[in-house]
Amino acid sequence: MWYKGNVHTHTTKSDGDADPEVVVEWYKNHDYDFLVLSDHNHRTIIDGYSDALILIPGEEVSARILGGDIPIHLNGIGISRVIEPIDAGGVVETLQANVDLITEAGGIASLNHPNASWAYDHKDIVQIEGATLLEVYNGWPGSNSEGAPGKYSGEEIWDNVLSTGKIIYGIAVDDAHHYSDFTHTMANPGRGWIVVNAEQLTDKSIIDSLIAGKFYFSTGIDIEDISMLDEGIELVISQHRDYIYNTKFVGKDGEVLKEVPGLRPKYEFTGNEEYVRAVSYTHLRAHETEAALVCRLLLE
Repeated sequence: MWYKGNVHTHTTKSDGDADPEVVVEWYKNHDYDFLVLSDHNHRTIIDGYSDALILIPGEEVSARILGGDIPIHLNGIGISRVIEPIDAGGVVETLQANVDLITEAGGIASLNHPNASWAYDHKDIVQIEGATLLEVYNGWPGSNSEGAPGKYSGEEIWDNVLSTGKIIYGIAVDDAHHYSDFTHTMANPGRGWIVVNAEQLTDKSIIDSLIAGKFYFSTGIDIEDISMLDEGIELVISQHRDYIYNTKFVGKDGEVLKEVPGLRPKYEFTGNEEYVRAVSYTHLRAHETEAALVCRLLLE
């Protein structure tokens, strides 16, 4: 079974503009299967909610270091208690200290929007242990997911981490704050999500699949199936409107190993790859729009 969800969302319990019940209803009404309410330094719990949308406890553990200039934010997903963030002085030290707190509280750690205020990149990430997820795409306009001149994009940061042999899984999130007005300058819901392959729709099953990397993330494209075989990987992409689809299979150091058009892109392993990931795009008329990042780490 495939289940759609978002693991980074805010309410009025921190700096969102809608009550938790309103936020949950938005995701439920837009066909999400699970949601993490990740308010800053607050564990937002709604009791007795419908099983139609699984709510996984979470918190955005939010610290600021070096005089408040650098935000170090991590999501604790599936945590059993509120976590008080630690400022350990440096970037790596603070990341590691808060990852440790999250795992001690029974959760998995996600590294949030590394390019927010250009807080950290792969050179820092490779020095920490215990983080499971990395936000490659974040829908908040200040996340700088695409990078900048002289700055790495989220994709480049992820490739640089993977190229060292370190295992961390990429995700896309909304980081939604604004639910009453929708514009490109606001942090609105529905911009990035993950689709998890899990045995059943429970918080434990979803978290187990996140730990195992059994999911893809997207900003628009839907995947019907992913075949993970010894000899290669094949995707089955859902056709929408008159979009034309193109998929790039990417390996170590961000090298494009193969580019395949169509709805059933396939890559056959040569045996020399350290990892392979796939990124799919849509093309409409003469305008190209990156619609999804479909990712899964493959290890020899």
